[in-house]
Amino acid sequence: MKRNNFLIFKLCHCCIAATVMLLAACADYNETDNFSAEPDPSFVEPYKDLAPVKSYIDRNTYPNMTLGATLKVADFNKQELAHAVAMTNFDNVAFGTTLMSGAIVNSKGVMNFLDMMDLLDHVEEIGGEVFGSPIVANTNQADDWLNYLTAPIEVVVDYVEGKTVDFNTMSVGAYDGTIEKGKAAIVKYDSQNVLQVSPSSSVRIIEGFEVNPLAKYTTTFWAKADKEINYDINFSGTAVTGSGTNGTWVLKPGKWTKVVVEAQSAPDVTDGYLSIVTARGITINIQKVQVGYYPDNHRPQTEKEKTDTINYALNAWCDGLMKINAGRIKSFDLIDEAIDSKATLDNGMLDLKHSTDKIFWQDILGSENYAPVVSKVASAAFEKHGGNVEELKFFISEAGLDKQNKFESLKYWIGIWDGKGAKIDGINAKLDLTFSEDADKQAANVATLNTLLDNLATTGKLIRLSNFDIKYQDASGANVTAKDITDEQRQKLADYYGYVIKSYMTKIPHDKQAGICKGNMSDTGDPVGLWAIDTKSKDWVRTATYKAFCDALSGK
Repeated sequence: MKRNNFLIFKLCHCCIAATVMLLAACADYNETDNFSAEPDPSFVEPYKDLAPVKSYIDRNTYPNMTLGATLKVADFNKQELAHAVAMTNFDNVAFGTTLMSGAIVNSKGVMNFLDMMDLLDHVEEIGGEVFGSPIVANTNQADDWLNYLTAPIEVVVDYVEGKTVDFNTMSVGAYDGTIEKGKAAIVKYDSQNVLQVSPSSSVRIIEGFEVNPLAKYTTTFWAKADKEINYDINFSGTAVTGSGTNGTWVLKPGKWTKVVVEAQSAPDVTDGYLSIVTARGITINIQKVQVGYYPDNHRPQTEKEKTDTINYALNAWCDGLMKINAGRIKSFDLIDEAIDSKATLDNGMLDLKHSTDKIFWQDILGSENYAPVVSKVASAAFEKHGGNVEELKFFISEAGLDKQNKFESLKYWIGIWDGKGAKIDGINAKLDLTFSEDADKQAANVATLNTLLDNLATTGKLIRLSNFDIKYQDASGANVTAKDITDEQRQKLADYYGYVIKSYMTKIPHDKQAGICKGNMSDTGDPVGLWAIDTKSKDWVRTATYKAFCDALSGK
């Protein structure tokens, strides 16, 4: 059978109902050389005669224009309704965060590309195209792996002698240490002076030394009791578990016994001590106490070690990604949402995002080298695994570009990165659009959109618009849901979709049009879809937005 771009339904005749021209109730697919409208998801008048949306693009006039759709890998790999809609109506599919390192790499660096491999094999088989998820970003990264790789390094440390208390050097009488509960005194016992802790008492047998919660302390003391005794131990706020019943410590009677306690202090404690808590009417005698510690046997990685480690991680991730890709995905978001929303540089431009509690690639690679390093590594891996670098396109993906300072800042950073040899072919502008019934608000929405497109056109880069979903607000500013929107409101929304498409195709030079990517193909809680979802049958039904896309793409 000849393979082509169209994957369609084979329908069960029993699915046809009088009020609906087509019910997509079967999930059996064929490939065909010619598109037929009937296999499209269910539709009703007046849109039943429309062809697939992508077929309305004039490829001669708009050679680079494409129409994309966003799906999850799992939904696509089911090869059910959403899959067929995407492959029939759109030029390419994008998979958001589900092809990013955070979804693929585990905490030890093991990469699971099984879903991606199935996806790409299938797309290649049917002649489709994929737009690649961001290669690096600040979110949806393999954070556990990066933390594991950059964790402090274990080193050999020596035991540090600490404080010693010899009760035999003290005079018989009252104990001048801390008695938390009960009684304790220096007494003559077994021909020597000892600390005797009375029954049902809690006494600090050593104290007055500084502790570090990162260090592990070893406390030893010699103890003797006339009868077997169970007791508890607390080291600087930490209850230390013994081998006896309910974690108690056990001292057998009749001989002096060396007790060894290893523990760390509680996090908020700086004054060191070890206390014992006696019970069951038994007296315990303490001869000598010593405390020392092993310093934290970890040291932070040096800046060079961190840089080498992160470069290793970047190379490993790109190599794994491009090996599975095998040159099939030719366009990727290189970096996603790198620009901060508040922090500014001395020149007034917004800084890149930085972190104090996570590993951000740019913090290790350096802000100015961020895109140059990533694009170099990713390009080399792409070529190594069979890709033609002349076909490879990298985009910088960013949200909030309708704000002038965000746009100017992105343009500034792209200039810096270009100057250092980065491969940056385009900008993927994430949209956040709303249609308002309030005339003044809608005029402002339109003006903001037009300014955004004009700004993007000045960059000279390929321009892709993603997250192309438009919410609907009534005159009071409240969002109108998909279940409540009227036909009249849906038409107004559709008209605005058409306006955005035509504005993009007019304002962005034809050779710089990298296309528009729909955020959701069907309605969510908001009426954002080219298809609505029938509440009873769950079928997808074409909306006025479907026709608006067809008209706008055809130049009407």
